[in-house]
Amino acid sequence: MAEPFSYAILRLVPDIERGEQLNVGVVVFCRPLDFLGARTALDDDRARAIAPNVDLEGARRHLAAIERVAAGDAGAGPIAELDTTARFHWLVAPSSTIVQPSEVHTGLCDDPRACLDELFERLVR
Repeated sequence: MAEPFSYAILRLVPDIERGEQLNVGVVVFCRPLDFLGARTALDDDRARAIAPNVDLEGARRHLAAIERVAAGDAGAGPIAELDTTARFHWLVAPSSTIVQPSEVHTGLCDDPRACLDELFERLVR
């Protein structure tokens, strides 16, 4: 049976003034199935094409932290210890950091992990 889910695209925004962005990940949340997952990837060449001096290592650390928080990794700090709903809302809250979430989108799915993989391939790869 299909369940409702929400997702946001994670975008690298290396220079706020220029407003250029690069899709670097997806966060998927399905409350009925208690699922929260994030998948990220940073394409160095594409990132440097829009911002030659971008801090790639800093962006990678930021993306890794997002994946760890989504997974509920206790070593990722107090946010990672919250329930899935609270972690999702924290991860998709508007921010002015180098990695920014899109607006939240919704849909229906049977398997949120497969949905995460499909969205990642379509929107990031």
